[in-house]
Amino acid sequence: AAVDIQPACLGLYCGRTVLSVNGSLETYGDCGVCPRGQRTDDNKICRECVGSPDRYDWLYLGFMAMLPLVLHWFFIEWYSGKKSSSALLQHVTALFECSIAAIVTLLVSDPVGSLHIRSCKVKKLSDWYTMLYNPSPDYITTVHCTHEAVYPLYTIVFIYYAFCLVLMMLLRPLLVKKIACGLGKSDRFKSIYAALYFFPILTVLQAVGGGLLYYAFPYIILVLSLVTLAVYMSASEVESFKDLLVRKKRLVVLVSHWLLHAYGIISISKLDKLEQDLPLLALVPAPALFYLLTAKYTEPSRILSEGGNGH
Repeated sequence: AAVDIQPACLGLYCGRTVLSVNGSLETYGDCGVCPRGQRTDDNKICRECVGSPDRYDWLYLGFMAMLPLVLHWFFIEWYSGKKSSSALLQHVTALFECSIAAIVTLLVSDPVGSLHIRSCKVKKLSDWYTMLYNPSPDYITTVHCTHEAVYPLYTIVFIYYAFCLVLMMLLRPLLVKKIACGLGKSDRFKSIYAALYFFPILTVLQAVGGGLLYYAFPYIILVLSLVTLAVYMSASEVESFKDLLVRKKRLVVLVSHWLLHAYGIISISKLDKLEQDLPLLALVPAPALFYLLTAKYTEPSRILSEGGNGH
């Protein structure tokens, strides 16, 4: 029987597309870039992504979806002022915008009209940066094989950010103009202006560091939730459980940090073994309890007074 001998397909992510299938016989094209929604298998053949995102993939997408929402809430709170009663409604609107954007993003992704998406499995860090692995067989001509090997985890984030931005520009200015009466004309739109800055930053962050974020986001969540909780409690002069109960807002912030902390723990453990991983969630309140129990011993005025008495 004649064997079709083809030159080797060089490059880590170059592959041959399947042109036709006749029973068990497949006809392949030239070595090159795989079409969108496909990636190479072990035999350098472009195969369609037919899998589903695993639990860790969904947690990563959830983290990337939370970033603009948390930033929205932060800047709304930052610019709303203490006397403004419009902050709560803006918080709810931001949540509505991001939720609708996430649903629409899933609906327009393949398969269209379904909340499920098909994806390729992430095997290693280089899968996120296929543009760095284009081969040069003769050291002169570069064979461009850049494609989304982690389909659709890379591009779906950009689509989500685009929908978030469009919905914000459609809904928020009208809302703020009507309800933000307690703010000056120049202050009421500052949270929207801030979003026009951080969305491009998030886009560049995903474009450059998407693969790094994929592997590091659980630890980023844990560190940021601990640091921001300590900074907030210190700035709010929370030194006891009584101080937390004085204002409902402090309790809301505390519970929000606990939820983030739990999200980070779940992302690290992936809940593969429930009997071992679920007890780890009992550690969620530990940092806050440690802070409240030790805050009175680290009061700066007390340390300075004791130091002065010692000398």
